[in-house]
Amino acid sequence: MAEPGPILELENVTKRYDAPAGGGDVPPVLAGISLTLRAGESLAIVGPSGSGKSTLLNIMGTLDRPTSGRVLLDGQDLAALGDEALAAIRNRRIGFVFQLHHLLPQCTALENVLVPTLAGAATAPAGEMQDRAQQLLERVGLGERLAYRPGQLSGGERQRVAVARALINRPALLLADEPTGSLDRAASEHLASLLAELNREQGVTLVVVTHSTALAAKMARGLELRDGSLRPHEEQPA
Repeated sequence: MAEPGPILELENVTKRYDAPAGGGDVPPVLAGISLTLRAGESLAIVGPSGSGKSTLLNIMGTLDRPTSGRVLLDGQDLAALGDEALAAIRNRRIGFVFQLHHLLPQCTALENVLVPTLAGAATAPAGEMQDRAQQLLERVGLGERLAYRPGQLSGGERQRVAVARALINRPALLLADEPTGSLDRAASEHLASLLAELNREQGVTLVVVTHSTALAAKMARGLELRDGSLRPHEEQPA
């Protein structure tokens, strides 16, 4: 069987921020990073606080632009696209899970999962998307919480709703930024296992930025971001 092709490619990506007035040169946050991710792959990126992990993830997800270098999604150079086109790609091709769930408090779990389907042209009938939302919530263990609002759910349950929401449009790439950072140990372990299982079941390429060794160990690859460069993680996942 042929090896899956690349989903995401970073070519010599750098990111610099201007120095404060009167300040000296500021080292680049990202210093020429190149990386290839293939369909269905899972990757953990670890590193000290302030090393640029979230910046790198935001560039992968088109929430930020690199100072130089190229980012290609399915072979398409994202730098050549305008803001409207990038917003459409974020909605349809990329799923996001953040440390804070960012659920709408007035909406039910089911309604929150459906929010991304409301932006842009519909890719499937509303009834079909509602069925998928319900199936995803059942898959993450919340089949009996469809009508619950975020305030009625635990922290781990809210984060699982956020995962289902990230998958509703069948993205090719799922990006998770410290997804277990605000959870207790039991909820963190549950979410880590769930992300790894969904990576395999849904065939979605998964990148997690994390301080959690337990979550990193569940990914097929591990890299460390330090001094602006990626290198193999010393505690390479099995």
